[in-house]
Formats: sequence, structure tokens, C-alpha cells
Amino acid sequence: MDQDAWNPSQSGRRKQDFGPKVNFKKRKVRVGGFSGLPSLSKELVLRMQQEPCLSGFQPVEQCNLDYNPQRGSAIDPHFDDSWLWGERLVTINMLSDTTLTMSLEQGLPELGLSEEIHVAVRLPRRCLVVVYGEARHRWKHAIRRQDIHKRRVCSTYRELSAEFLPGGQQAELGAQLLKIALDFKGIPI
Repeated sequence: MDQDAWNPSQSGRRKQDFGPKVNFKKRKVRVGGFSGLPSLSKELVLRMQQEPCLSGFQPVEQCNLDYNPQRGSAIDPHFDDSWLWGERLVTINMLSDTTLTMSLEQGLPELGLSEEIHVAVRLPRRCLVVVYGEARHRWKHAIRRQDIHKRRVCSTYRELSAEFLPGGQQAELGAQLLKIALDFKGIPI
């Protein structure tokens, strides 16, 4: 990964994007410049697909992020987009342990918990985490500044939403994106 250029990102992070150019506010996707996922990911994606919870997983985007405590790297609590990105978000945590913080602003009133809830999920180096279901759509996720102790590199893979899959309104575009992504000839954009 370090052979490719890292671009500055928000909150002290650096990134490498392997995915289509997207304007989430206008809901537009541009294929131009997208050359697919990097070749180094091919065996890893094939291995992921062997896991039962990742059966049929076809990532169309890979985002590599580089966190460093000297830069104050972090990512605020957020939901990933669900217009373009599908049900499963897959992240591989590399180089160092960290903590993924899951938060639920409205609490769990059904359990008598009305205040915001935070759950710390330990991510050992070299682990893979899959976020889906309520964890994807109800809970926000974050990496807090104080949980970055050494350089952390992660790769997050995203699949397409139903709108871009066969039978969806943008199935043709989705097929084009998948064909490019899964050729594994990508360079970061």
C-alpha cells in the first residue's frame, strides 16, 4: 500500500480510494477514472467470499485509511451511505490494535436505557470486522483519537445497494462498476 500515494483526508487521516467518483448529495456516480480494486486485494476478496456471512460479497469500492497518533487521526461517529453502498461494510484492521466505538444516540428505551449508549469493540491487528443489520443502520461507528496509539492502516470494502444490482433502477451502472472493480487492476484516484 505504501508504494501508492496517500492523499490527505479529514481528521488527520490519509487515504487511498479505489472506487467510482460519487456525489452523494446529488446521487450521481461517475465511472471515469475508476480502474477497479487493487491487484493486492484479489486473493483477500476471494477468501472473504468463502465466509458464510460474506457469501456473494462483491465489493465495488475499497478505501484504505492511514491513522497516526502524531496527526491526531480519528473518524467521527457516522453512518456510511446506504443509497449506493449495500448491506455489508467489511474492514480489515492492520498494523496495530484499536477500538471501534459504536454509538446509539437515542439509547435503548425498550430496555429502559434512554441516554446515548457507547460500546467499545476491540479490533486486534489483522482482524476483519463486518458491519451489517442494526449495527449498519441504527448504530453509528467511529474511531476515537484516544484509541490510536500507533500507526493504524485499514481497508474498508463496500458492496452495492439493491438499486445498483440486477432488478434495481441502476442495474446497468451497477454491472459496469462491478465489472471494473473485480478486474483488480485499480490505481488510487
